[in-house]
Amino acid sequence: MAAHTQKNNKPGKSGGKEAQPLILPKTPAEEQRLKLERLMRNPDKPAPLPERPKEWSPRGPPEFVRDVMGSSAGAGSGEFHVYRHLRRREYQRQDFLDKMAEKQDKDVDYLKRLEQNRLAAEERTAKRRKKREKLKQKKQLAKKAKMEGKDGKDGDSNSSSSSGEEAEKEEDADEETKEDDAETPSFIMGKK
Repeated sequence: MAAHTQKNNKPGKSGGKEAQPLILPKTPAEEQRLKLERLMRNPDKPAPLPERPKEWSPRGPPEFVRDVMGSSAGAGSGEFHVYRHLRRREYQRQDFLDKMAEKQDKDVDYLKRLEQNRLAAEERTAKRRKKREKLKQKKQLAKKAKMEGKDGKDGDSNSSSSSGEEAEKEEDADEETKEDDAETPSFIMGKK
């Protein structure tokens, strides 16, 4: 019994931890739940994030090849396996280089497509901006013409077409005659 108490009272271990029951997960969902519970027990502790695995790259070609096999007969059985492994390694390296070149081509194409899309979007927005500016100017001109018609009786307008100017002059003349008719009294009271 003394050995039991001595076992629990080791100086290196803290006595505050409670023993957790061993739970074996039966499904992947349960396993994930247990991992999350373990992480959430101490939220201040940073979660372990695995590093991204490095891309596989083949061993480079040898700079100097010893024991070059010729086409003559007399190669032993071991030489065939050496040749086979060298050939397989070289094919893997060639495939890797081809895939990398293809990936780089796709990346370049993607960047070109992004640039084309950006330029097309800029063109569309410039075109729409120009259209908005035109509409805004038309509204301002119409408002200015309306204000001039109300404020002044000049008959001068900023219209670019001569037929428009003539039509506005005729309308101004008609308005002046109507105003003149309204200003002249039809009878004067108190006059004999």
